[in-house]
Amino acid sequence: MKKVYINSAVTISAQDTFESDRFLKSVKKLSGKTIVARYPNYKDYIATANLRRMAEGVKMGVTAASKALKDAKITQPDAIITGTGMGCIDDTEKFLNAIISNDEQFLTPTAFIQSTHNTVGAQIALGLQCKAYNNTYSHAALSFEWALMDAQLRLQQEEAENVLVGGYEELGKEIINYRRMMEDADGFGIQVPYSEGASFFVVSSEKTEHSVELIDMEAHSTLSTTSIQDSLKQFLAKNNVDISQIDVFVSGRNGDVFDSYYDLTAELFENITQLQYKHLSGEFYTASAFGLWTAYSMLSRQEIPEAMIFKGEIKFDNHIILIYNQFKGRDHSFILLKR
Repeated sequence: MKKVYINSAVTISAQDTFESDRFLKSVKKLSGKTIVARYPNYKDYIATANLRRMAEGVKMGVTAASKALKDAKITQPDAIITGTGMGCIDDTEKFLNAIISNDEQFLTPTAFIQSTHNTVGAQIALGLQCKAYNNTYSHAALSFEWALMDAQLRLQQEEAENVLVGGYEELGKEIINYRRMMEDADGFGIQVPYSEGASFFVVSSEKTEHSVELIDMEAHSTLSTTSIQDSLKQFLAKNNVDISQIDVFVSGRNGDVFDSYYDLTAELFENITQLQYKHLSGEFYTASAFGLWTAYSMLSRQEIPEAMIFKGEIKFDNHIILIYNQFKGRDHSFILLKR
């Protein structure tokens, strides 16, 4: 079975991660209930005439995808695969509000057409004139993971050589307020703000000088606190990786009561560097893609940002990184990377 390599990684986030080459050296402290991403100069990547018709999520996705392809020196991917939990929610809200305000009459379809979850993948393909396999996954906090797994399988089965895969999310104007209201009601609110972003990767069956190997990944819709450690041990054993070989453990802590899952897994890694990333990216359904970007950057650059340290010390010789993410006790994922 062919190995899978990540050959480029690009992210637009609440931090200065797109334009800057300084890997999380100067970070912005996130405060408040919602944080918008730091938008790049879209005109460098998207024609001005097209920008007017694009929602923020589409702009972020197309721009991040364009840079990821450029960094990997790829002009035409063999597949475009995206993941998103909410899709282009801003246009969805516009269309639903128009239904209400116009009493379900005389509606223009533009916002509806642009609100579908696969809009980003379609716009990327249109810009590239790419007629290859194009798919979008929308499975809450596992949306990006299923997209990445699809890419992994296509490469392993030799159905593609270079796949563009990414996850994106936009804030919208109303849905976030509803989510906050529900969290306040159930008492399970997160401590980091909700945010948005887009992260894209070129994964390939051929390695380059900047490659990081995707050893394996695994996703579970549900896991109990009593089974999480065993599930992780089985995942590592399946890949012939001993716990002692893990150099860095990256978790998606967000400050809610379900961080107990991370506490339990962290017990297995007491003597290694433990990192967190959502206090930098904010929380959103595809925030795990930002986590993957940090892990790729750490392995390719051999550098650990001090801002990510949760426990332990900065190491400068890292070979294997494990990423674990979950959301509200559901949608668990393990991603194992190797230098």
